Amino acid sequence: MFKVKHTRREILQSTVAAAGLTVPTVLQLQAQATLPINATRCIVIYCWGGISHYESWDPKPEALSELRGEFSTIQTNVSGVRFSEHLPLMSQHADKMAIVRSLFHKQGGHQQGMYHSITGHAPPPGVKALNRTNSPSLAALVGRFQDPNSGTPNAIRVPYNMYDNGTLMAGEYGGWLGSDYDPILMRTPSGKPFSGVSRYTSRELDLKLNLNKDRIVQRQILQLQLERTIGQTTEYDRLDRFRQMAADMLLGSDVREAYDLENEDPRIRAMYGDHIGGQSMLLARRLTEAGVPVVQVCAGAGDLAGGNGENWDTHRDNFKKLKDRLLPIFDRSVSALFTDLEMRGLLEETLVVFLTDFGRTPKINNNAGRDHYPAVYSMAMAGGGIQGGQIYGSSDSNGARPFENPCTPGDFHATALTAMGINPHSELKDQFDRPFQICNGNPLPLF
Repeated sequence: MFKVKHTRREILQSTVAAAGLTVPTVLQLQAQATLPINATRCIVIYCWGGISHYESWDPKPEALSELRGEFSTIQTNVSGVRFSEHLPLMSQHADKMAIVRSLFHKQGGHQQGMYHSITGHAPPPGVKALNRTNSPSLAALVGRFQDPNSGTPNAIRVPYNMYDNGTLMAGEYGGWLGSDYDPILMRTPSGKPFSGVSRYTSRELDLKLNLNKDRIVQRQILQLQLERTIGQTTEYDRLDRFRQMAADMLLGSDVREAYDLENEDPRIRAMYGDHIGGQSMLLARRLTEAGVPVVQVCAGAGDLAGGNGENWDTHRDNFKKLKDRLLPIFDRSVSALFTDLEMRGLLEETLVVFLTDFGRTPKINNNAGRDHYPAVYSMAMAGGGIQGGQIYGSSDSNGARPFENPCTPGDFHATALTAMGINPHSELKDQFDRPFQICNGNPLPLF
């Protein structure tokens, strides 16, 4: 039985009050949950661009002013653990999180850094998106080991692709697993207040919720007649599974219902925030609860694909962008996710994984920004059997190098796979029957 300490009850009481919920309701939901051996679902939160470890989970208040920056720190609900002052809500969920402060790799560009972080493998020379020799993303790999119901994708991404100056980033796809395991890009519902639109085309799913079943079936009949006329091609074969899945979802699966945020309690929607960051996080909770094994959320501010957003690549105006836009949205949406999962009794069976390209430079540049810095950075996990309230590893006093327990993206991936009940040292075969080891790291002691 899921039990809540008195102190956690107080935290829940203060957190859910703003959403109009009551603690007895929350505790009733929790009482229905049991603790599984392994996580059964996963939410990957990707901070695209490289979130600053100084201004998030590894502040350096004792460092020189040209290093520590403008922000002060805040005490979390874990003794001795401090976060950036602009994460006040998340600071009250530190007891759920395992923060890893000693990650590093050698990839200084977004294409390479994202690939290493999201796949757990160092990028090959000249890495490009959609190459079937690439390693699969964490979402694709977790989805490969699951067996969802018919019409339910193995893995979904929301709310947009990740691009750098018009170049599609490598690593978000199924790689050598094949196109069947490419996480489907599910755009946020059209016409909703948070404007989840994209100018880019992709293997996207934008469900038209006003279509009735008769129209859907009629479309399928017409489509089959057309295909018989022109003959099946490789492209049709490739799209067939995706198209049928979309039809299944439109015909009334749990995923279709989860996709329609109008079905959500308005108080819960308000708790996440009326912006693309919060509503995407809510969509991830709804989709995983509906049976999607893994959902990856690109955590930014605004519509990155529509030209009116911010990501974490803060070469300029680092502190203004973080304080005014990025951190408040991130703080609210992640805190709402933790609160929502906990009050539904889903946190222990849902692994929440935070990823990012790399950290940011210790020295603040002449544009009041921080540049790319893979030499040390922070990521985190929560739920899914992870022991919360802990810090693993550390950076040095200037946040420039790992000081204790240095670890790699491969180690971090091995930990996530272990939490999902997947042996990180397993081998799988690609489409040409060649064996690949799925991970080259070792699990961290976060359990």
